[in-house]
Amino acid sequence: MTHAAPPSYVDSARRTVRMEAAAVAALEERIGREFAHACELLLATRGRVVVTGMGKSGHIGTKIAATLASTGTPAFFVHPGEASHGDMGMITGDDCVLALSNSGSTKEVVMLLPLLKRLGTPLVSMTGNPASTLAQAADAHLDSGVATEACPLDLAPTSSTTTALVMGDALAIALLEARGFTAEDFAFSHPGGALGRKLLLMVEDVMRSGPELPRVAPETPLGEALLEISAKGLGMTTVVDGDRLEGVFTDGDLRRAIDARIDINETRIGDLMTRQGRTITEGMLAAEALRIMEENRISALVVVGDGGEPVGVVTLLGLLQAGIA
Repeated sequence: MTHAAPPSYVDSARRTVRMEAAAVAALEERIGREFAHACELLLATRGRVVVTGMGKSGHIGTKIAATLASTGTPAFFVHPGEASHGDMGMITGDDCVLALSNSGSTKEVVMLLPLLKRLGTPLVSMTGNPASTLAQAADAHLDSGVATEACPLDLAPTSSTTTALVMGDALAIALLEARGFTAEDFAFSHPGGALGRKLLLMVEDVMRSGPELPRVAPETPLGEALLEISAKGLGMTTVVDGDRLEGVFTDGDLRRAIDARIDINETRIGDLMTRQGRTITEGMLAAEALRIMEENRISALVVVGDGGEPVGVVTLLGLLQAGIA
């Protein structure tokens, strides 16, 4: 009895990658007038882009809807089977439907066509068969077809789902650029991510203020100032005359004072402080505060109000804890 040779996992994987890469590369020549028309329809949508598809196409459609929504095109996914049992109420004439089906004849998707026509909802289809029912019924058709699947049986959706995913990304990015979508807009859609924190978090959100703000007068002896620094736990203190910021006293100033062997009970903090230190305002981005600290090699910045009065302090540790750095 003979046994088949064991499979080469590496050869199989490399073959799959080559086949799917070739399928994706072939998409480029198909992106033309129909693609541009699809973008125009989606861009002109007053409502939302409703993405639908069955099976693996549905999984890809869910991802496409999420990508559209996070890049400036409001979108959501509707399962075509559920749409036939009540969820059609989620689709309006102001929306635009993006329907995925590799064959272009998926029953659950094709069943929606008369309903979409009655609503007057524009339809963009993405199929692997330009002659299919879904492709012919659409206002714009995107050909995401492949010559063969990466599956050796040519059955399991592999290359075809990859090309559909890439075509969806191409749509999303084309619309992003057409809208002038910015990094700040992206951050607003991703407030929990690192980019969102850097582009949305303001100085006023992370500064220490009120009773937490260390503050001493210029005539305060160094010994008393050290007690204020210790009590507030920021490693520095502002030096304030009335409401006017005179300077700051930091650990660097303390090291220089120790080296000079000064009398901590007789020496005024005003004689040891750093004058005209860097300051920022509440309305600045926290990421900008971090940049200033890094460029000047300092660990704290005083936040000043409109009149130049100190209203808070931002520290490097506080920015790290907020996830900015």
